[in-house]
Amino acid sequence: MSSTESSAPEGAATGPADGGSAPTKVRGRRSPWNRRRDRVTAAVIAVAALVAGLAVWAGSDSRATVSETAPPPEGTPAQPADVPSTLNEAWRAPSGATPVPVSEAGMVVTASGGEVVGRDAASGQQRWRYARDLPLCTVGSEWDRALAVYRKSDGCSEVTQLDARTGHRTAQRNGDAELGTRLVGDGGYVTATGERLLNTWRDDLVKSMEFGRVYAQVNAGYQPRPNCRYGTVAAAAGRVGVIERCPGEDGARLTVLKAAPDESDQPEEEFSVSLPERRAKLVAMVPGGSAVVLPQARELVLYDPKGNERLRYPLDVPQSDLDAEPDDGVLPTARGPENVYWFTGSRTIALSTEDLSPRWTVHNTRGAGVAYAGRYVTPIGGGLAVLDPADGRTVRTIALDRGDYRGPIEMAAAGPVLLEQRGDTVVGLR
Repeated sequence: MSSTESSAPEGAATGPADGGSAPTKVRGRRSPWNRRRDRVTAAVIAVAALVAGLAVWAGSDSRATVSETAPPPEGTPAQPADVPSTLNEAWRAPSGATPVPVSEAGMVVTASGGEVVGRDAASGQQRWRYARDLPLCTVGSEWDRALAVYRKSDGCSEVTQLDARTGHRTAQRNGDAELGTRLVGDGGYVTATGERLLNTWRDDLVKSMEFGRVYAQVNAGYQPRPNCRYGTVAAAAGRVGVIERCPGEDGARLTVLKAAPDESDQPEEEFSVSLPERRAKLVAMVPGGSAVVLPQARELVLYDPKGNERLRYPLDVPQSDLDAEPDDGVLPTARGPENVYWFTGSRTIALSTEDLSPRWTVHNTRGAGVAYAGRYVTPIGGGLAVLDPADGRTVRTIALDRGDYRGPIEMAAAGPVLLEQRGDTVVGLR
């Protein structure tokens, strides 16, 4: 072939002019969708898939959820150097799902119906909102986050964690908490109370411990006393304490568990000791031990971290206070730098944060109060009492008009703002 000749491109058809044979006509594969009936079938499938997807979306949790977030606040206002001489109501909001005022990261979180709202502490104005078409069981807080427990079917099984500053959802899980549950935290873990089952979660809502009658149990035999019923619950320093009332036992027992055993479905007991009374109640826990009230003996009994009885103290408290059983499994207490404050129902007893030894008692109170501005502030009829936490001495009182509300009062603080939970309402005081 000379240099002036050119060959046909690779793959090109050659015809008679090239001296080759006539090309063979290659017929392409017929599309399976060329027929009208095939196109109709495809359209029907597509419409069915779209309808099914819309139906799933319409009934999904996402469809029934409203999330209105906000940028984080610029800063958290500090508490004042001293308790103000006067306080007045600055705002109020419905909050039937919070057993105590929820204050976290300088924000106030209120909850009612199926709605959780993050509010500016000073004004009560809404900053963020999270709502579902499910009723709330309870709302608590830990780790600068709000924890919203929703009811689904027969239990409180939907748990959502929200950044308290912005309202962004940070974690979510399905749980097995019972109706009437309350959240108890110790700074590292949170436990959902219940009459037959306790659930403990770490800060990402991964379950770290379950104790009691476990639903859909995978491995049998790990729960030591699954037929017992539970009374009051407390927590401290990675341990969860509970009063057990078991069949065949005359008295109750105090059981203290690790909040995070090696396996979440295999609870590990620090100790479990028998108590002389069936109606005994766990008041509080600190790293140095546990405090249990015996209503019949009218005594407060202290146990060390290994379950050994240390001391007993007689209680000058009305019998009706001692006999009362909390519906949510938690006795009213508040923690301060020096004391744990236990509201018995008619008075408040200060217990040392070192080992829960009683220090002093103030009469005619209406709640556990709150540590605030270096003092201890407790609700009383007609206002607030400002006390010295060292000895319970009354520094002064502050008049406050609560209208016709006469029930118990739970308190918290959000920066300079004092909060009161009055039944189903949270009130901000400035």
